[in-house]
Amino acid sequence: MTSSLAPVLYLPHGGGPLPLLGDPHHQALTQFFAQLGDKLATPAAILVISAHWESPQPALTAAENPSLLFDYSGFPAQSYQLSYPAPGHPQLAAQIAEKLQQAGFAAELNPGRGWDHGVFVPLLLLRPQADIPVLQLSLLKGLDAKAHIALGEAISFLRAQNVLIIGSGMSFHNMQAFFNANLVSDSQLEAFNQYFIDSLQPQYSYAEQAQRLINWQQAPDARLMHPREEHLLPLHVCFGAAKGSTAQVLFNDKVLQKAVLAFGW
Repeated sequence: MTSSLAPVLYLPHGGGPLPLLGDPHHQALTQFFAQLGDKLATPAAILVISAHWESPQPALTAAENPSLLFDYSGFPAQSYQLSYPAPGHPQLAAQIAEKLQQAGFAAELNPGRGWDHGVFVPLLLLRPQADIPVLQLSLLKGLDAKAHIALGEAISFLRAQNVLIIGSGMSFHNMQAFFNANLVSDSQLEAFNQYFIDSLQPQYSYAEQAQRLINWQQAPDARLMHPREEHLLPLHVCFGAAKGSTAQVLFNDKVLQKAVLAFGW
């Protein structure tokens, strides 16, 4: 993350609004976000690919002032009164949609969509000033790993425009295992995580790294770690967007008592 291009970050967003509520099982994550936010240079805009929005084709938020989607339930009242009053950026959304269309995606603009918690939770910790324009880009409903790498490659031009690209998910996402420690052992999760750490090492070419990400189900206990892979695929988008850069492990610590990763390029 030392080049003149804007960074690309794959980040864990934690459990619902818990990172914002002082939850002790998110302490390492909130400290990481605070430190990372202090290190990041000010971008011209922020584009977030969240695990919590899927559409048949890539869709982009296009409102001038998007609302927040409190897409969680059962949390304290304060978690439904959060605010992140950053502006949207309809002009940039239109530019991105055009680039995606040139890359073969039938991209669309969605002026009615707000930002889900995969967007506003990490941004409240990374950039609490809410002073940078923010866009959200959807995942693709088919959850095809190769297509998400291609999606990332199509938005890679944004780095040269000082747009910070954030993939917001969780490298481990088995909801039952967060609440039942016996379902997934620390050693199983360590082996799974190591597959991705190894896959992004510079000993592999970009094409080899891509193939390992496309074949992510070959990682140890892959389907146990991700019964459904929507929280992993923002990593694939980030990987494509960062083509030509070397990944660094930024975070390898426990969230909700399970080790999760963050990568930066």
